[in-house]
Amino acid sequence: MHNGPCTGLAAVSTALLAMSRRLEVQDVLRTIVVSARELLDAEYAALGVPDDHGGFAQFVVDGITEEQWRRIGPLPRQHGILAAMLHQDAPQRLADVRLDPRFEGWPAAHPDMSDFLGLPVRDGEETLGALFLANKRKTPGGGPGREPGFTDEDEELLSLLAQHAAIALTNARLYERSRELTIAEERSRLAHELHDAVSQKLFSLRLTAQAAAALVDRDPARAKGELQQVAALAAEAADELRAAVTELRPAALDEDGLVATLRNHVRVLDRAHTARVTFTCDGVRALPASQEEALLRVAQEALHNALRHSGADRVEVTLSRAPDGGAVLRVRDWGRGFSPPTVRKAGRHLGLVSMRDRAAGAGGRLEVRSEPGAGTTIEMEVPGG
Repeated sequence: MHNGPCTGLAAVSTALLAMSRRLEVQDVLRTIVVSARELLDAEYAALGVPDDHGGFAQFVVDGITEEQWRRIGPLPRQHGILAAMLHQDAPQRLADVRLDPRFEGWPAAHPDMSDFLGLPVRDGEETLGALFLANKRKTPGGGPGREPGFTDEDEELLSLLAQHAAIALTNARLYERSRELTIAEERSRLAHELHDAVSQKLFSLRLTAQAAAALVDRDPARAKGELQQVAALAAEAADELRAAVTELRPAALDEDGLVATLRNHVRVLDRAHTARVTFTCDGVRALPASQEEALLRVAQEALHNALRHSGADRVEVTLSRAPDGGAVLRVRDWGRGFSPPTVRKAGRHLGLVSMRDRAAGAGGRLEVRSEPGAGTTIEMEVPGG
């Protein structure tokens, strides 16, 4: 028993590191549940995130198969012991949950549970979820006749884990919220670019219509040509408006993947700017969500720089497979470029620091190559799994 606490704290440390590496809420929940079950050597573990309607928005379990979970049926309601964990601060440690007066039974396919340890996951006054374990598999230091069950040490370790789980879960929620805000910001920026493009065409259409009106009496032939131009400009403006309606939507990495999302983004920019913007892709497979997110954001930042600051009439985006199975993103323009001595100064202005941070955060690298009059190339590579 002497080494028990040290071993337990080392396991907690490992679990906390695993949680800190996850950003998606569902990944955080899964990591919490798996870590808790392994740490306390329980047969079953679960974490429920309540909704506002007496049920659970998410309920993650570990220790049962997907087939068992399917047979159990719909998510549980907030009742019995689950409700107690959501509405009381105190841990719930029971020798046999089935004998507790609050126990209300479970579905026929539900595994049989006896000893039980659960507590709320809280952030201040807000209850984020209920974390519980069932069926302790062994008791450290117990003799042959000793009854199994969760111990004071188990309760202390689970409480520590739950406190950090609350931090990890809160951070994951903030991360997802920041992604939503970033997507909304990008949507607003694209809307502005499309608005500018449509406004330019409508302005040209107005001037052409005025010219046709002035020529209609003295030069009908020229007036007819101007009216044909009016029709062409009106058709282009209609196309831009249609693009704003059908294509201006949040980047859907989860639904569409990186290639389709980036292709759609480039298509919108190509329509919105006078510069020719192209996209080619060669053999890139699906990547982890964090890498796809980083590649998309770097591409967006590099495209913004090229279209706003380089004066280029051509911008080329390529996404290709790296030798190790990862991906290489290149955004190249043929604009004014800049000299190496000014890279440090340009770094802040062009967002190169944030792009490097995004690349590093995804386990990759970022390289910037530029010369005055020869354009700029931003290259980002992320490793394969």
